[in-house]
Amino acid sequence: MSEISTIRNLGPAMQEAFNAVGIMTAEHLAEMGADAAYARLLENGHRPHFIGYYVIHMGLQGRPWNDCKGEEKKALRRSFDALKARHFNTEKSELDAFMDEIGLVQK
Repeated sequence: MSEISTIRNLGPAMQEAFNAVGIMTAEHLAEMGADAAYARLLENGHRPHFIGYYVIHMGLQGRPWNDCKGEEKKALRRSFDALKARHFNTEKSELDAFMDEIGLVQK
């Protein structure tokens, strides 16, 4: 089992974020796919960031992050916007998201 940071473009900060939401290995991330994994980040209070989203896509394809251009980038932007609309709760504070994550807020 490989660490998430072994995936191209993904470093220690991304590894820490994914580990915090239960995605522990590169294999698990690849199996889930970029969209499902990113949705899990959003559902757990991580702030949406388009570059972070497409960096995951490029990394899982073994491509450099800056290889995302043109129509491909536009399509990923549409996917990102849809994920953000479905999975990011703008009304939940970072503190509430953290408390949910550690089980201190009733759902």
